[in-house]
Amino acid sequence: MVTNVHHVGIAVKSLSQAYRFWRDTLGLPLSREAVVAEQGVRAALLAAGASEIELLEPLSAESAVGRFLAKRGEGLHHICFKTADVASDLTALRARGVPLIDSEPRQGLAGRIGFLHPKACHGVLVELATPSNGETHAESPVRFKRLVIGSPAPDDAAKTYQDLFGLPEVEVNGGPRTMLGWAGGATLLMVPAGEARGMEGLVALSMVAPELPPLVARLEKAKASLLLGAAELTVEPASSHGVHLHISRYHFP
Repeated sequence: MVTNVHHVGIAVKSLSQAYRFWRDTLGLPLSREAVVAEQGVRAALLAAGASEIELLEPLSAESAVGRFLAKRGEGLHHICFKTADVASDLTALRARGVPLIDSEPRQGLAGRIGFLHPKACHGVLVELATPSNGETHAESPVRFKRLVIGSPAPDDAAKTYQDLFGLPEVEVNGGPRTMLGWAGGATLLMVPAGEARGMEGLVALSMVAPELPPLVARLEKAKASLLLGAAELTVEPASSHGVHLHISRYHFP
């Protein structure tokens, strides 16, 4: 059903403030920005390799994203899968009795889109999108790699995602965890909630960069709170708008 992770959505209080980290410090190019009145947000898509990062600023406290911020604060909001025909997919899911927010597609920043209800996907808000023809992504120095999902039953969660979206399984090194997605590309890692500080749902974002030193220099200049390793770094959520962010060194093909 789906062919890639189109984007990962992040709820933020202010786009202008979020740009300072995601665009200016990480170096993710801005693809497009618009007010999506139907969703009550000002949204921006930033290129992150073959996928994108979407920043969502609520237009009011009463909007869905405004309520999310009031309840949970800034952080990971949803995942969006790319599909060739969102209308057909929503029809098929509705016929199976899958809980949906949108029974018909509507226009969003990512193209024609539709949301599933979080209870369909173990508490995770999932969007499906069919982008406009000719969509292209600018080159970015940091790319999306993986989204980590915490669950009391990772295997059950993985089976649901495989059943609903046809996601292939990717081999992972042992333990009570399952990885889904595309080998060498975007993946979802299902882990026990106990491994994710007791958190359920979207808990962490993993990205890759070919060269870490220039990125570390930019992060240090921005006074981001970091944990540094030999070939990886972790940005504390206080510096990345509520996102647990891990970046490892990787040479792009």
